[in-house]
Amino acid sequence: MVRAVVAGAWGRMGSAIIRVLDLTEGIELAGALVRERGPGPTLEKTPVVMSGGKEIPVIFDIGQMPEDVDVLIDFTTPEGTLKNIGYCSERGIAAVTGTTGLSRDQKEALSRFAERIPLVFSPNMSVGVNLLFKLAATAASILGESYDAEIVEVHHRMKKDAPSGTALHLADAVARARGKNLEETAVFSRHGQIGERTDSEIGIQSLRGGDIVGEHTLILAGPGERLELTHKAHSRDNFAQGTVRAALWVKGRNPGLYSMADVLGIK
Repeated sequence: MVRAVVAGAWGRMGSAIIRVLDLTEGIELAGALVRERGPGPTLEKTPVVMSGGKEIPVIFDIGQMPEDVDVLIDFTTPEGTLKNIGYCSERGIAAVTGTTGLSRDQKEALSRFAERIPLVFSPNMSVGVNLLFKLAATAASILGESYDAEIVEVHHRMKKDAPSGTALHLADAVARARGKNLEETAVFSRHGQIGERTDSEIGIQSLRGGDIVGEHTLILAGPGERLELTHKAHSRDNFAQGTVRAALWVKGRNPGLYSMADVLGIK
C-alpha cells in the first residue's frame, strides 16, 4: 500500500486527487497539507478531510507530515513546492508535482532535489495531454518549418500564470522536434505593425474566462492545408487520475527527475 500526503488538499486539484485516491486500489491518503494558518480565529479542534471512510487530520506545515509516508503529491505554489519537495529530499520521500509557473531557477532547484529522490514533475498529469506532447513532436518533426506553429490555450478566469505550463511544454516539444530553442523562437503576443511572420517562430496565445478547465490546441498551418491537434479537459478528474498513477509508479524508483512520459512509457 502506497501512503500519500496531498499538499494543497483544500484546492481544486487537491480535492480532485483525494476523490480519485479513494477510488484507486493500492494507495491511501496519509495526510492532507494546506497553507499555514492565517491570523484568524483559533479553531477549537484540528480540521480533517474524509478519505476512505476515515478522518485524516489536516496539517499546516510540511514538518508535521507523518513519518511512514511513501510519496508527497504537491499542487501548491512555486514557493510552496520548493519548500515541500526540499523537505522530502532531505528525508528520502518520493514526490509528484504538477505546480506550474516555476522560474528557471526554481526548476533547477527541483532537478537538484531529484538527485536524492525520485521526483515526477509535469505541467500536466493528463494521459491525453501527454500523448498530445508526443503527437505534436512527431508532427512538427515531419512537417518542419514550412508549416507555421501556433498554440492557443484557454483556461478559467482564476488561473494565475500565463501561458499555461502545458502550453509552454507543448511549444517546447515543437521547438525541440525542429532542433530549435524555444526561448529564441517563442512569440507570446502580437499587436500593431509587427511585420511578416518568420518561419521559425512559435506563437503562444492565452485566453482566460469563465470556468473553463483547460483547452490546448496546436495549429500547424502549411500551404493549402492545416493540421490541428486539440485536447479539451472536461473536469479535473483526468488530471487527478494521471497524478495518482504517477504516485503509484514513482514509489521505489531510483532518484531522478521523471516526467509523465516516463510514467506512461511513451518517452
